[in-house]
Amino acid sequence: MTVSVLTDAAGGEALRPHAEHAFADELKALAAADDRPRPARWKLSPWAVSTYLLGGTLPDGTLITPKYVGPRRLVEVAVTTLATDRALLLLGVPGTAKTWVSEHLAAAVSGDSTLLVQGTAGTPEEAVRYGWDYARLLAHGPSREALVPSPVMRAMAEGMTARVEELTRIPADVQDALITILSEKTLPVPELGEEVQAVRGFNLVATANDRDRGVNELSSALRRRFNTVVLPLPATLEAEVDIVSRRVAQTGRSLDLPPAPDGMAEIRRVVTVFRELRDGITTDGRTKLKSPSGTLSTAEAISVVTGGLALAAHFGDGVLRPGDVAAGIIGAVVRDPTADRVAWQEYVETVVRERDGWKDFYRACREAAE
Repeated sequence: MTVSVLTDAAGGEALRPHAEHAFADELKALAAADDRPRPARWKLSPWAVSTYLLGGTLPDGTLITPKYVGPRRLVEVAVTTLATDRALLLLGVPGTAKTWVSEHLAAAVSGDSTLLVQGTAGTPEEAVRYGWDYARLLAHGPSREALVPSPVMRAMAEGMTARVEELTRIPADVQDALITILSEKTLPVPELGEEVQAVRGFNLVATANDRDRGVNELSSALRRRFNTVVLPLPATLEAEVDIVSRRVAQTGRSLDLPPAPDGMAEIRRVVTVFRELRDGITTDGRTKLKSPSGTLSTAEAISVVTGGLALAAHFGDGVLRPGDVAAGIIGAVVRDPTADRVAWQEYVETVVRERDGWKDFYRACREAAE
């Protein structure tokens, strides 16, 4: 079932519309300009799906905004995988846009990104296969009407793209329910003596955090059913600044935050701090640093800047300043109150204090830490 209602009971707008709604105009323009072959039941051709993710300008002048800033070949391999009978596994450290990419892939390929299984330690097998409406089951016994299909079963029946988030957090026995689905493209329903066969267009995108190794490792049998694409952290400072600025602007618009004049300087500063602490060395290569326990991902940088914009808008003059982001940075860096605090204090005193043009940020960090 496609979710088409974007307002709640009070008539308010959705806080975060699904990709297929948020970028409906771009998808429509791509579909109109797309004259390349499309796999069965795909809304766009593989070329158009890649253009949707990576951005570009259509012949009629329509600008397609980038949804993912990264190596083009990775996106092309991911899209091509979905055009085959092999499932796609997006792997990477936290904050590398795995969920973001999987959502936009499903939106562009199937026009519906909501066929989602959220992986947790408590995800039951029914979330992958099917469940039952127990009132009907007790009243009339097993029947089609009593069966409650999972998002994966619905995707199989309708030739759509299903999504499984945090695959390695799902218990191993539940993971294995995917093996028959991905290898035989069928889902047996023994209670009814039937099976659901996947129709053309069906495929599955899963995501996994490579820091979860040892939690619920994929069996070799299941891993063979996936083509794995590793999403890296942004390669350069400029690329990460671009990603953060774009996502902050999108999030700010959804929260009705006014654009912050001259905010790029603070965005660059937040990204620089995160990259240096993440890499364990300053950008000039002169000073080695202690890395904190957190990931300090691009997603966390986006959160810090968005929080700073809210502070500037509601409690300041609307201009994003060092004091608006300092507390957020400390909250992101200091996860372990002992080891991380030492690493942060050393960074502030040895790097921030001595860096040209960072005196105001140094004072803000000292005040926020008090």
